[in-house]
Formats: sequence, structure tokens, C-alpha cells
Amino acid sequence: MTFTHATPTTTSGRKVNIALWALQVLLAAAFLLAACTKFIAYPDAVEAFDQIGLGVWFMYFIGAVELSGAVGLLVPALSGLAGLGLTALLAGAVVTQILLFDPVTVITPAAYLVPVTLVAWGRRQHTVKLLRRSNREA
Repeated sequence: MTFTHATPTTTSGRKVNIALWALQVLLAAAFLLAACTKFIAYPDAVEAFDQIGLGVWFMYFIGAVELSGAVGLLVPALSGLAGLGLTALLAGAVVTQILLFDPVTVITPAAYLVPVTLVAWGRRQHTVKLLRRSNREA
């Protein structure tokens, strides 16, 4: 059996990949939980969406986006796109929290925005490959 010496770049890349996967799994669990609160019509979620003024249909829509993002984070080819989509979702949540709710509530979506953006950036090569493949097939 032959062993090859790993270059620092390879070792560094492997560590980043492992860290991103750990982050993606944790974020997927968090977004799955968030989606569940909407799908079971948790009273706090219903109340929040009533305050937004878009009704229960929007709550279910956001739950579906969160669920899709959670699944996408766990699929290598979709992980960058899922990170990008969740970044957009959380940016909207930050703006909504600032404009319609107590400003302190912005802490939660803002805190999730940072790691989701890191995943979107760290997995950007997956997004580029997916878009190139999509353009070739179109």
C-alpha cells in the first residue's frame, strides 16, 4: 500500500470541508425545526405571521422554504444554492423583524445569517457547477 503525503492545501481544504459539513448538518437541523413550528401551526408562529399581515398561507410557504433549504444543505450538489436561498430568506427575516417587531428580535435571524452565508460562500463552486449544467441543458 502506498501513502501519499498530503500538502498543506489539501489538509486545509479537507478541514474546511469537514467544518462546512458540520455547519450544514447543524443548520439543516435548525431549519427543519423552524419549518416544523410552521407546519404544526405553533401559536407563536401563527401570531407572528398574523402581525406580518400575509396570513397563514405565507407561514406555510416560509415553512416549505425552510424545509427545502434544510434538505438542500444536506445534498452536496444543492448545498451552495440552499445556502444562497436561506441567506435571502434570512435577510428578509432581518428586515421584517426590524420593521414590524421589537428590534431585539432581529438577533435570531441575524445570528443564523452569518453561518448560512458562510455555507453559501464555501459551497459556491457547487452553485456554479449547477448553474453551468442548467445553462447547457437549456
